[in-house]
Amino acid sequence: MLTTTAVTHYFVVRVFIRSTQNNKIMFAAKTRNLVRKTHLPGNWSWCRWSSSSNKTTATAAAPDVNANQRQQLLNDLAEPLVTNSRPTIDPKETSIVLFPGQGTQYVGMAKDLLRFPGARRIFELANEVLKYDLLKICLEGPRDKLNRTEYAQLAVMVSSLAALEQLREERPKAIENCVATAGFSLGEITALVFAGSLPFDKALKLVQVRANAMQLACDQRPGAMAMTIYGPDTNVGEACAKAQQWCLDRGVESPYCGVANYMYPHCKVIAGNVEAIEFLEHHAKSLKIRRMKRLAVSGAFHTPLMESAVAPFAKALSSIRLEDPIISVYSNVDGKPYKHASHILRQLPKQIVRPVKWEQSLHTIYERQQGVNFPRTFECGPGKGLLQVLDKVNAKAAQSAHNVIA
Repeated sequence: MLTTTAVTHYFVVRVFIRSTQNNKIMFAAKTRNLVRKTHLPGNWSWCRWSSSSNKTTATAAAPDVNANQRQQLLNDLAEPLVTNSRPTIDPKETSIVLFPGQGTQYVGMAKDLLRFPGARRIFELANEVLKYDLLKICLEGPRDKLNRTEYAQLAVMVSSLAALEQLREERPKAIENCVATAGFSLGEITALVFAGSLPFDKALKLVQVRANAMQLACDQRPGAMAMTIYGPDTNVGEACAKAQQWCLDRGVESPYCGVANYMYPHCKVIAGNVEAIEFLEHHAKSLKIRRMKRLAVSGAFHTPLMESAVAPFAKALSSIRLEDPIISVYSNVDGKPYKHASHILRQLPKQIVRPVKWEQSLHTIYERQQGVNFPRTFECGPGKGLLQVLDKVNAKAAQSAHNVIA
């Protein structure tokens, strides 16, 4: 655990619950940036910075005698979960934060964030935990190194969390009135950090395990991914089956080709063995595929080719004390919000080998009754891809969406 580094965080929470007219439950979180202190004796840090074991959560090197004092402060800040006069918030005054995944990284990312002290501290903390200069890789590359899974995943996650510092400085209400969050693939772990379920330092180590395990799986079973645009007359399943059979006929052992990411209507990411993706590219016209674009990743993520990465990740996850998310966090596996910490423990490892149901998640997140305003949406992290996808899925929700680019 770090004992001398400044810690920035956002997540002292006042939670209230109110029922909507259709009897659904809406969770809203009021957050405050109350404490931004160093890890010195007598100072408090209210962040989910570190959990020292599966049984104990440590936020600072504070003596146990202060536990009652800390709990009392939290109790004083907390609004009752049940009240006779529940406050109402105009949905357009609330926000949703989205986090991108691997493949959005680029050399020079996070450069513009360094003007924010909090963003710099986040990278300093990450460098200390990881024992190497992640920020230098983000800023200088080289590109081939940054694109490797073991660096790309950490670079995207830390840059996305650093982008939250810009959002907090420029639009503090977006943090205070955030009601839900989601992340694409790796971004789901970033969302769980933001929602208080994972402590930052443990999340870094978890992503490091995930990235290394996935890189090893990539080295053992090379794969590729391609954004695929098609028309209503395209049979994607049949095209993938033909590609898989073509691989079998040429002696590829246990080949796979299938949907890895559900993006928006008539757009999916197809992944599988390199030979399978090459087959689809070469036969795109006859298969009625309009366009394919390779992603900057080194394997077939979210497919059975990643199976060997599941066990190491699940083991690392089980060693962390997870907390129930303070706002709704939507799972890539089924597009639905996590129910509690145990649900995260069971569901998150599946994400490595299951398709990312991003389109389905967006439909669930932005489901509204007619005439109800949409919340503001902020994409925090490198690139602008998630808001472009949102525009394809829900153009009205995208009208109040903004990028905070790392």
